[in-house]
Amino acid sequence: MKQNNESSFTGFILLGFSDQPQLELLLFILLLIFYLFTIFGNTTIILLSQLDPRLHTPMYFFLSNLSFLDLCYTTSIVPQLLVNLWGPDKSISYVGCASQLYISLALGSTECILLGMMAYDRYAAVCRPLHYMIIMHPRICSQMAAISWLSGFFNSLIQTTLTLHVPLCGKNRIDHFLCEVPPLLKLACVDTTINEAELFVVSVLFLLVPISFILVSYGHIVWTVLHMKSESGQRKAFWTCGSHLVVVSLFYGTAIYAYLQPTNSYSQDQGKFISLFYTVITPMINPLIYTLRNKDVKGAIKKALHMENTKIKRNMKR
Repeated sequence: MKQNNESSFTGFILLGFSDQPQLELLLFILLLIFYLFTIFGNTTIILLSQLDPRLHTPMYFFLSNLSFLDLCYTTSIVPQLLVNLWGPDKSISYVGCASQLYISLALGSTECILLGMMAYDRYAAVCRPLHYMIIMHPRICSQMAAISWLSGFFNSLIQTTLTLHVPLCGKNRIDHFLCEVPPLLKLACVDTTINEAELFVVSVLFLLVPISFILVSYGHIVWTVLHMKSESGQRKAFWTCGSHLVVVSLFYGTAIYAYLQPTNSYSQDQGKFISLFYTVITPMINPLIYTLRNKDVKGAIKKALHMENTKIKRNMKR
């Protein structure tokens, strides 16, 4: 009966951290806390960017896009991971695995392009301040965001289709906590050289090209800032751009490790923890990095809290 059940099962088993059962409860608690912080932090940024007129700028337009993206990204992965960590059932349906692969890959690809767009916004703000509102016109910002989202989902459509068409020959145990391209290719019973080469080329386009563009943009920014006469202006520019550089380093560093290496040298254990970093940790700390010591956001929070307190007092008087 057990063999019949396994042979009739058409989904996948996400092994995750089942080889380290002593870690599962600890990881469940930590990831649940991280996920709640991710929801709270990113939702706060989105709401403040919409409600406070002072935050109706290109920088916060892209930041609210990034926050919404991070919310969707973690939600496509963490709930399933928490279910698998909580109980003995590690299964995921074929449709669920395909959906997770497509959505997470689409959002991850979108973030690669969006971070490059944000670097261009910082370049325009620091290096071309007199023409900033012309260069970063709201219509242009919307087009840049649309390009990021459309390119990410188009890339994912190609990657997901190619990956799911690889014959697995009955193998359904994924040594990972999510459906991702490298561990899925390891299940193949055919030569995956073409798939690996195609994945490498696309990874270069979505990882190395944007980060090269970001580094060139920041080279111009550093040159401009160093020639500023105002020390306060230098500090403000370095702090604003430094926040973006920290996010870029965390995201691209871990993503490059996961995707820009041959599948046969892919370390599953290291890959799992690296994936945890860019799927859970980075989306959680992004709001902190961007808002820490940010006077505009702090002012928006104080204004929102003051308005809420005033509303409560009025209701109490009634």
